[in-house]
Amino acid sequence: MKKHMGSRSRFLLLAFLLVLIISISDSCSKSSMANMYGTNNSGNNASATPGANEVWIQGMAFSPSTIKVSAGTTITWTNKDGITHTVTSNTSLFDSGNIGSGGTFSYTFATAGTYTYHCAIHPGMIANVTVN
Repeated sequence: MKKHMGSRSRFLLLAFLLVLIISISDSCSKSSMANMYGTNNSGNNASATPGANEVWIQGMAFSPSTIKVSAGTTITWTNKDGITHTVTSNTSLFDSGNIGSGGTFSYTFATAGTYTYHCAIHPGMIANVTVN
C-alpha cells in the first residue's frame, strides 16, 4: 500500500509541474514579449516612425541607429519598450541614466563629430549620431 501511495504522489507532483510549465509558457507568449519590448503595434495609433531629431528605443534597438544632424541640434530619445534602457555615450559625454517605459532623454550636440552610444543595461544596443 505504501508503494502505491508513493506512485500516486509522484504522479500528482508531475501533473502539477506540467500545469506550471504550461502556464509559464503561455505567459511568455510572443504577444506578451512584443508588448514588453514595445514591438506590438496592435491598437497603437501613433506614428510608425520617429520624427526629425528623435530616436525611439523600441524592440531592443535604437531607431534610427544612425542619425545625422547639424551642430546645435537637440536629439530626444523616447523609450517605447516596456523595460528600462539608457542612452550612454561611449566617451562619457552624456548619460541618460535609467529611462523607464515612456520616458525621454534629450541632449544638444554642439560640436561636429560622430558620437557612438549604447544602452548600459543591454550593451548589444549600439547606435550613433553624426553632427555636421
